Amino acid sequence: MWSGHKITSRTGWEWRRRPELRALFAEYMYGSMPPKPAGFRATVDAVYPDALGGKATLKLVSLRLGEDGAPVQHLMVVIPNTGKDPVPAFIGLSFARNHQILADPRIPFPEGADQGKGARESERGGQSNVWAVEETINRGYAFASFFMGDVEPDRPDAKDGIRAWDGAHGKKRHDWGAIAAWAWGFHRAMDYLETDPRIDAKRVAYVGHSRNGKAALLAGATDQRAALIIPLQAGCGGTAPSRTQTGETVGRINTSFPHWFNAKFKEFNTQPERLPFDQDCLIAMCAPRPVLLANAVEDTWANPPGQFEMLKLAAPVYRLYGRGDLETAVMPPPYQLSPGRLGYFIRPGKHSMTAGDWKIFLDYADRWLK
Repeated sequence: MWSGHKITSRTGWEWRRRPELRALFAEYMYGSMPPKPAGFRATVDAVYPDALGGKATLKLVSLRLGEDGAPVQHLMVVIPNTGKDPVPAFIGLSFARNHQILADPRIPFPEGADQGKGARESERGGQSNVWAVEETINRGYAFASFFMGDVEPDRPDAKDGIRAWDGAHGKKRHDWGAIAAWAWGFHRAMDYLETDPRIDAKRVAYVGHSRNGKAALLAGATDQRAALIIPLQAGCGGTAPSRTQTGETVGRINTSFPHWFNAKFKEFNTQPERLPFDQDCLIAMCAPRPVLLANAVEDTWANPPGQFEMLKLAAPVYRLYGRGDLETAVMPPPYQLSPGRLGYFIRPGKHSMTAGDWKIFLDYADRWLK
């Protein structure tokens, strides 16, 4: 504890230390997220039961994130037509728009997306291999995705995202960065999935890559509804240690992406060792739910060995639950999945999400969600 008191029980962790850590991360790093807005509305715009050649049902859902011109989060939901409902599911936060992830011509361009990157008909389905939706369906999982820019544009001083809207319409002004805004978007997607009778809301995984992986971990750490969390190559500000000079550093990430975190975090640019936590604490906040850290050998900027150390440091919290933790004392070699509740995987290659990564995600989920 901040006071120096040692936590030795599950009760002490859940009622004292975890809430304290959540408050510390909000104050010193990510900022505080507002509650679910009173004006939140989920509207099912279309249902197509013949998607993927009849394998799946495609649902297009609009999530109105408040009243008075609040952003609209476009959620795509693809559910296998196996007759075994309710099914487990993945929620993915994407750099791509939904029509880029699935090449179904009935998925429209979002409003205002008639120009620019990701808004051309030629790009429809261009990210299908990255997200492996059909393989996910074949394995018996539903798949949901939303575009990060629907919730918060990835640029400083954005005027058309949820942070600007909350500042103008919220009951209090929240000093939250874009990572927290994207994490908040996971929570709103989960709000909808809880209402879909074909989805088992107790078996939903949160997944994201790079900055979106940071958001996936934060979303899972602050939302007990997430049953499994997979931050892929999330690195500094996500799954890698802050108290290090290996790979991307606190000072570098705050300089390059000043909008990702709150103002307080920048006070630690040159002295990250002064932070009252490290990222093992964020992973530990997910306990006892499974967390898989996946990496690539050439992605040294994300500090894969440091991420493994974060798992080792989070393991004592998982042991309080007596249900398993990290199943290896040493970092596994490439292609060898360590599938414990604290899981680890590394492959050859660079900073990217691939269909091969999804095979590992699905293998890991088969152990913990089925």
